[in-house]
Amino acid sequence: MLLSFGALHAQTIRGTVTDKASGRPLEYATVSIRATNPPLGATTDSLGRFSISNIPVGRYDIQASFVGYESVIIKEVLLSVAKETALEVQLQERSQELGGVEVRPQVDKARPLNSMALSSARMFSVEEASRYAGGFDDPARLATAFAGVTSGLQSNGIVVRGNAPRFLQWRLEDVEIPNPNHFAETASFGGGGVTAVSSLLLGNSDFFTGAFPAEYSNALSGVFDINLRNGNNRKRESAFQLGAIGIDFASEGPIGKGGEASYIFNYRYSTLAFMSAIAPKVLPEQASLIKYQDLSFKMNFPTRIGTFSLWGIWLDDYSGQKAKLDSAQWTYMNDKEQTSVDQFMGAFGISHRIRTSSRSFLKTSLATTISGLDFAADRLNPHLSLEPQSHIVNTNQNFVFASSLNTKFSARHTNKTGIRLTGLSYNLRLQNSVPEQSGAAGEALTTIVDESGFSALLSAYSQSALELTSALTLNLGLSAQLFSLNSRYAIEPRAGLRWRFAADHSAGLSYGLHSRLEMLHYYFIRSAAGELQNRKLDFTRAHHLVLSYDWNISPDYHLRIEPYVQHLYSVPVIAGTSFSSINLQNEWFITQPLENSGRGRNLGIDFTFEKYMSRGYYAMLTASLFDSRYSGGDGIWRNTRYNRNYVLNLLAGREWLLGKRRRNILNAGIRLTYEGGDRHTPINLPASQAATEPVYLESQAFSQSYAPIFLSHISISYKINRTKLAHEIALKILNASMYKEYQGDQYNFRTQQVDAMRDPVIVPNISYKIEF
Repeated sequence: MLLSFGALHAQTIRGTVTDKASGRPLEYATVSIRATNPPLGATTDSLGRFSISNIPVGRYDIQASFVGYESVIIKEVLLSVAKETALEVQLQERSQELGGVEVRPQVDKARPLNSMALSSARMFSVEEASRYAGGFDDPARLATAFAGVTSGLQSNGIVVRGNAPRFLQWRLEDVEIPNPNHFAETASFGGGGVTAVSSLLLGNSDFFTGAFPAEYSNALSGVFDINLRNGNNRKRESAFQLGAIGIDFASEGPIGKGGEASYIFNYRYSTLAFMSAIAPKVLPEQASLIKYQDLSFKMNFPTRIGTFSLWGIWLDDYSGQKAKLDSAQWTYMNDKEQTSVDQFMGAFGISHRIRTSSRSFLKTSLATTISGLDFAADRLNPHLSLEPQSHIVNTNQNFVFASSLNTKFSARHTNKTGIRLTGLSYNLRLQNSVPEQSGAAGEALTTIVDESGFSALLSAYSQSALELTSALTLNLGLSAQLFSLNSRYAIEPRAGLRWRFAADHSAGLSYGLHSRLEMLHYYFIRSAAGELQNRKLDFTRAHHLVLSYDWNISPDYHLRIEPYVQHLYSVPVIAGTSFSSINLQNEWFITQPLENSGRGRNLGIDFTFEKYMSRGYYAMLTASLFDSRYSGGDGIWRNTRYNRNYVLNLLAGREWLLGKRRRNILNAGIRLTYEGGDRHTPINLPASQAATEPVYLESQAFSQSYAPIFLSHISISYKINRTKLAHEIALKILNASMYKEYQGDQYNFRTQQVDAMRDPVIVPNISYKIEF
């Protein structure tokens, strides 16, 4: 009876071990679980597969080794009764033994999945996305705990080293996708409310903050390279979650019997109506109108002619605001405004990966992406009739073909070469009214953009990793892209050098020239004479230079220090003004012509000290000191909107195994952030009173900052593991410190002053999840 009971609650870890450069399965590789008594392990078969059984519920470090390869430790693998654990382990071949240097296993969390990245890159694990406080099951919010990254509360826009969120590129399954956030591009270009990729589907991914490899074109500040994990191809598993902000359902399992094919999907529906009813003071006014849903999936089909994957993501949002019909309640302009916002976004693709030889593999993807925004704003006039104020129809659909060949010429030389063809279809219509002045209303909407058509962005790249010596690695690459709308092109060299001067110490130097297109509607803004005044806009470009130092203090501790400098140029500005697209937040209606004469400069240093999960606890301390400045159309250097100057983060958590048989898991985590205050521009009060709306002293743009910000986020969960079920109760609180975030300025009709708008956004989400 005891043996039978133990078997019911013992788990299995299975997976594959392959050569990282060529994808070749490694036979006779050793996979073992560290610090178990008795020792547990297995050896891979001819297809690189392994399976380790009879493992008690808990958290483990897994080590994989093979003769002639660098051993690797996969940290923090969590086993529970309701979900099998499958690992895809990749090992890097050594060209020769390190003479006089002790070779120690590399921790997987200390290096990115992409071996071409030697600095400013981090592997983003599945486990972190659900465990870390402040992540809120949102990869974008979790990334803000990393060094050099900041964000807001209402918007999860990722600010990397002082750059605007819209300079970040999002990738899914090797395809560039539109902003995948719910309520994207409304409060902040590049940001939104929450990412549509659920942590239940998230596979191990990479996050880059500068000087990234040549395969990443059309990105300026960083890249979030997201992978979806494969479903379980042995048995069916499901999870259902009910929380204060909505429901979440996921399922995975085999397709057919006896094969290797699998599926996985996740559906989520959320509304803030319930939370607004029970806690109306912790959310913005009229938050009850907000609702959203998303669906993501992946199907994997291994065959004799390679592996095919079908994948996709879809989101649909609605938000709005109702005008106050009693004019006595009109304090601010938005009190008499009514808005309606419908949004959608989708990305769907098919990918094929095949080994073309024992040393190379070819990956090809066909995909389509689409995003749409329909925004309408009306305003009550003195007669309490609604009159149109603005209307945005912004629909973009892309068609993508991408193919790359990865070749391992030798243990010293690996190359990746590829092309990417993106067809850009667009339907754009932007209309705006003349701002209300002196009580006048009813102005007809002026059409600023009205364009539909098709263009293309073509790119190609080649990059090589060269092991010059046993301690010195050189990465070289070249990327090129062409925008067919105006024939603008960019040729971008990339390079990286890493020197491992001791077993646990390495230093690196990375450089990259990077560029990014503007949002398409800016190219089609017409002058008063009807001419396309911005059609010839060039790419915004930036030189990145990064130094790095890594110290693997032990298998559980890691230190990284990265000084960096970025020089931005060819930035769109408005001549003779302080305006620069570097500071764009959500400015849709720009009517003045733009020119590529602006510049920017980001200088800083990032520190990361991390204690991986071991002995039941983990911690990460990050610090960033930086200065972010720009030169606008008037040539004067100023602070950028995102120049907070410093950010400190402390992330920590504790895990306990409880119950008679130590099968239940109590997890508690906290994240504390202290950062510089929001940058803002002084108000011109006399002009504001005359216009009855905020008017700024543009010559002093972003010269002032508010008080420093302190934020805290809390996460507590308790998981009960039964024979075939797992129950989890969780409480996650975003902004437990009740900080009131700055949301801009509004003119107060009653006091005839301009008030800084601050909302006390606190999101407590209590949830129950069952896995079966």
